[in-house]
Order: sequence, then C-alpha cells, then structure tokens
Amino acid sequence: MALRKKVGKELNPEEVKKPITEWDDSNWREEYAGMKLVSKLQRDLLENGPKSLSQSWIMQAMHNDWMKKKGYRHPEPPDVSSSLSEFFAKTKDQGI
Repeated sequence: MALRKKVGKELNPEEVKKPITEWDDSNWREEYAGMKLVSKLQRDLLENGPKSLSQSWIMQAMHNDWMKKKGYRHPEPPDVSSSLSEFFAKTKDQGI
C-alpha cells in the first residue's frame, strides 16, 4: 500500500486566514451598494445618511456586513488583566 507524500509547506492554522485589521473605509457606502442588491430604504440611507437612531442601527449593520464580506476585522484588544496578588506586590512598597 502506497502512502501519499506531503507536498508543499505545512500550513499553520494561524497563518491560513489572518484578518485584515487596517483598512480604508472612506468609500464603503459606494462599495456596499455595488456589491449587494440593496432595498430602497438601504439605498436612501447609503446616499443620504441616517436621520434617526434606528436608521443608524441599520447603517451599522450594513457597515458590519461590508466589513465581513471584505475580510476586515477589528484587532483583538490587549490583555490588561492582572491578579490581586500582582496588585498587592506593586502597592506593598508604596506605604499604602
């Protein structure tokens, strides 16, 4: 029985699909209107902007959909957690 050879470089799962964390969204409205069939309400919002809170929610949903389709993602926030023992170690020499 013949075994298959591994051809090419083995891919690391983290390298397979890295999200794009920097982008230019200055013309996202035109791109979104061209990449997807939008309703009359959505087209009006894309052209004129929202006039109420609920319309801004719809705009945000469209912006998030555009980001998802383009492969953009906000960067992960830094890990700023600490333990109580670290806090006590830092404040021990301060005379508190």
